[in-house]
Amino acid sequence: MRKLIAFDEDTFDKLKQLGRDQMLSLQDLADEAFMDLLEKHGVPADLKDALRKSAADAGDSTAKAGRKPRKRSKTAA
Repeated sequence: MRKLIAFDEDTFDKLKQLGRDQMLSLQDLADEAFMDLLEKHGVPADLKDALRKSAADAGDSTAKAGRKPRKRSKTAA
């Protein structure tokens, strides 16, 4: 799918230079940036990540449901 994104000239020049420095295309830089953004907001990037997150969430809720609150003992130090 293609979408247009507008950059100001200075930003575009810096992105082109970064791409040259790291031998990456503008598409590679955009892919990395959007994957980082999704990760930052907790959105799974692909099916594998979604399944991993789902399994972790299920494990957490199961562990929390079976846990009993601990009683704190008051001992003098």
